[in-house]
Amino acid sequence: MLCCAAFAATAGEPVPFNGLLLDAQGRPIRSARVYVSDPEKYARTDKKGRFGLTDVQPTDTIRIRHEKQTYEIPVEGRRSMRIRLFDQLRSEAEESSQLIDFGFSYVRQREYIGYNSRITGEELQRTGCTDILSALSGLIPGVEITEDPENGTYAVSIRGGGYGDNTTPLYVVDDVIVSSLDHLQLAQVAYVVVMKDATVYGFRGANGAIVVRTKSAETARSL
Repeated sequence: MLCCAAFAATAGEPVPFNGLLLDAQGRPIRSARVYVSDPEKYARTDKKGRFGLTDVQPTDTIRIRHEKQTYEIPVEGRRSMRIRLFDQLRSEAEESSQLIDFGFSYVRQREYIGYNSRITGEELQRTGCTDILSALSGLIPGVEITEDPENGTYAVSIRGGGYGDNTTPLYVVDDVIVSSLDHLQLAQVAYVVVMKDATVYGFRGANGAIVVRTKSAETARSL
């Protein structure tokens, strides 16, 4: 079975983080971009100033991009935020039990995930899994991974990709196409990029691609 099946039902399950963004006069701010670490994985505030994020950690920092300014607000253990923005990058934030109680129903659409989705090795390890594919199964919407219990192999498909009956994506490690990711440990991974459109690899990328960058490759590139 998937190594993190039990974990995903508890700590590995996405946790809602609800927020409300207001200006200095207490009016909703719409269309602001809100994210944690990856600017390409963000939520936008709606017309009521509401936004939703997923799996925000107590030590994370919320970043808000509004009118060409970026505000940084430490989470400091809060599980929701009612935020007011002032001039000169000044802001104030407080936790709201009401926002917490809404759960996932508060904001239906949460992070926008771009055409490609990037997950760090640290995020993969936090799932409690020991291999890349089972860790990815709970982190990126549209990635479907099932295990064949008889031989322990995985069937993988990326929503939006697929050619004929074969849905298996291309696996690429440090720019080299490989047949599987079984030889890699999560501790070796710097990051993984899931590509719904992998036409950069030609016909072989018709089903999308899971591209892995190892820490050793990143270190070598920086030398």
